[in-house]
Amino acid sequence: MYTFAAVKTNVDMPDRQAVESAVAIMEAASPTFVPDCAIVLGSGWRAVQEGLGECEWGMKASDALGVREGGVSGHAGIIKAIRRNDMGVLCFLGRVHAYEGYTPNEVVRAVRAAVMMGAKTIVLTNAAGAVNSGLRVGDLVLLADHINLMGRSPLCGPLTIAGGNRFLPMDGCYDSKLRHAIRRDMPSVREGVYAATLGPQYETPAEVRMLRTLGVDLIGMSTVLEAIAARQLGARVVGLSFVSNVAAGLPGAFVSGEDVLAAGEAATPRMTQLLDILLRVI
Repeated sequence: MYTFAAVKTNVDMPDRQAVESAVAIMEAASPTFVPDCAIVLGSGWRAVQEGLGECEWGMKASDALGVREGGVSGHAGIIKAIRRNDMGVLCFLGRVHAYEGYTPNEVVRAVRAAVMMGAKTIVLTNAAGAVNSGLRVGDLVLLADHINLMGRSPLCGPLTIAGGNRFLPMDGCYDSKLRHAIRRDMPSVREGVYAATLGPQYETPAEVRMLRTLGVDLIGMSTVLEAIAARQLGARVVGLSFVSNVAAGLPGAFVSGEDVLAAGEAATPRMTQLLDILLRVI
């Protein structure tokens, strides 16, 4: 039976009952499987799961997480428990998004359940548009920080734990030691600031100009809510973006979902290399 040893004490979690149910369902599939880390594979990243290790079990995310299946191309909605040497990796193939009508608690339920199961590191991947003109399609970028422009947070709502504190420091959200270790072994990886908007519309040229003024390098529609939830529970967070397109209004921009998936397929070998390095240094 699972415990809450990996979760910080006195943490408010409005979605606790649903998270506990998700944990129970996943642990029932293999009571001996304890994840050391969890990876959320966003748009374009799905193929890298094939090289992560041996799959111990898999299930539909909707069966465990209690949310309807997402309808976004490239998000399979599958959870896999993977054995990689002596490491347990809980892999979420795809995620649900706030723009699909999900609440912040539903968006981050997978991350919360993973930490409750024992994952001490959460790896969040995404496809992002390049706001920084120095970035090119196919570049891999480590998130050094983020700006939340989604207008929501998984920490909102009534406190459910006596004495709970909703005010979460966000400095150092993306683990600097892991970022340093990754860049030491893969110097071609850039670092950048990621901004998340609600979507699903892409940004306008005027919004891109604003974002550049704010110091944003990448723009997307995910990751930030999950990073907040993982940070609240005390997990180390790593954010990985691949540049799938140039942001709207900049030379060479393209913004179709098909283009995002095609760019991800082309970048798969370097994505795989990046995750191999990360899993060695965790």
